[in-house]
Amino acid sequence: MKKRIEIDEVVSKIKSGMTIMVGGFLGNGSPHKIIDAIAKSDIKDLTVICNDSGFPDKGVGILIANKKVKKVITSHIGTNPITIDQMNAKETEVEFNPQGTLAERVRAAGAGLGGVLTQTGLGTVVAEGKQIINIDGKDYILEKPLKADVAIIAASYSDEEGNLVYEGTTQNFNPIMATAADVVIAEVNEVKKTGEIPMELVHTPKVFVDFILKN
Repeated sequence: MKKRIEIDEVVSKIKSGMTIMVGGFLGNGSPHKIIDAIAKSDIKDLTVICNDSGFPDKGVGILIANKKVKKVITSHIGTNPITIDQMNAKETEVEFNPQGTLAERVRAAGAGLGGVLTQTGLGTVVAEGKQIINIDGKDYILEKPLKADVAIIAASYSDEEGNLVYEGTTQNFNPIMATAADVVIAEVNEVKKTGEIPMELVHTPKVFVDFILKN
C-alpha cells in the first residue's frame, strides 16, 4: 500500500461531521500543514479530540477560529479566547476532561478497553451523568474510551512504510492517538528509506499509520 500522499488527498479523507483527533500540546507536535488546509476547506461541524484548543493563530485553535468545529473534547481552553467566546455563545460545545483522564480515555480506545476507572473528578461536575463504580469500598468514575474517525498527528520523521519517530516533547499525545482512530495520517518533516530507522528508535510502528504527508 502506498502511504505517501499529498495535502489535497489528506483533506479529501476528512469529511464534515467527522470526529478527529489532533496531536500536539499548545501547537507543539501538531500537524500544522494539515490544520491549515482543513481551515481553508469547506469541511465543518467537526468534533475534535485534543489536549488543548491551542491559540487563535496556532494549532487546533485555527480550526476553531475558522468555525470548523462544533464540539471540542479537551483538557483546557484557557490559551484561546476564541474558544471561550464560542463556548459562552453556545456556538461550540466544550467537554472538559482532566488531562490524565483524557489521555487514558484515548489509550483505552487504542487498547480495546471498555473504559478506565479514576477517582479524579469525584464530587465535581466532571462526574455528572457518569457511572460510579465501587471497588473495595472506594468509588471510581467510569470514563469511557475516546475513538476518532481520523487522527491527524505529527512526527519528526518516518520511513516509507510509516514507522514514526518523535523528537523532544513533540511525542506528547501523538503516539496514543495513532492507536485510537480508524484512519491515521502523519505529517512528518522527513521521510527516510525503509530500514534507515533502527527498530529500537521507533515510537509508533507502521501498522498504526495509514498515510504519510511530507511537510
